[in-house]
Amino acid sequence: MAGYDDRDGFIWMDGKLVNWRDANVHVLTHAMHYASAVFEGERCYNGKIFKSRAHSERLRKSGELLDMELPWSVDEIEAAKDAVLKANNLTDAYVRALAWRGAGEDMGVAAKRNPIRMAVAVWSWGNYYGDAKFKGAKLDIAKWKRPSPDTTPHAAKAAGLYMICTMSKHAAEAKGCSDAMMFDYRGYVAEATGANIFFVKDGQVHTPIPDAILNGITRQTVIGMLEGMGIPVVERRIEASELESFEQCFLTGTAAEVTPVGQIGDYNFEVGALCKQVSLDYEKLVRA
Repeated sequence: MAGYDDRDGFIWMDGKLVNWRDANVHVLTHAMHYASAVFEGERCYNGKIFKSRAHSERLRKSGELLDMELPWSVDEIEAAKDAVLKANNLTDAYVRALAWRGAGEDMGVAAKRNPIRMAVAVWSWGNYYGDAKFKGAKLDIAKWKRPSPDTTPHAAKAAGLYMICTMSKHAAEAKGCSDAMMFDYRGYVAEATGANIFFVKDGQVHTPIPDAILNGITRQTVIGMLEGMGIPVVERRIEASELESFEQCFLTGTAAEVTPVGQIGDYNFEVGALCKQVSLDYEKLVRA
């Protein structure tokens, strides 16, 4: 396919639909220099965005956490997503909503006088991990750690927090892996570069407490699904030494959906019945 800057279609930008190739910003846009941007990744199935309103609410909350209150309401964000899906004639798509500080009177760390801008783009996108969704993803172990909540607004889906994720994923791909698992600043298991992580052992599911990572919307959905199945979910701090004792592992995220993991570093996991069932049930839920 063509690069993301050279496609047909429309992008919603600051209240109106513009041609895809014309959806540009100035080189002195504040977000390009100081990462003052927040975003959402969403999926539309059969014409309906899964958990759409929850994503719109989180986008506004992320902006607030970055001292960047969005001038669009949740209802207006919802309308923008609906408009751009219709304009591009898509019913199954990935949806990217983005808000950022644009170019304006300020060009330094402070940017209170610069406008807050917003765009929504949609495109067709298959499995984030390709055939790993069925075979089990292979993960590297990242050298970078998720930072302390005293140093970053970890509850915000903020662009700047993904810098170490990009570097970690690049390093993983260079080793033939699909992604990388990251530890947090204390050395506990945290997440993958763009997905939350779960482990299965003795009929229970274990997942890190989201006290230094984003509490993903898909993560919350899957926890609810598991509890509805009568499977205990234990949210706790997970030591690196425990990896060899887990039987199964899977990732969750809007892009990842539910993807089983077959390997993390030197540790191997079965793509077992529970992983497959959760993945299947999630597919049914999002398309219901």
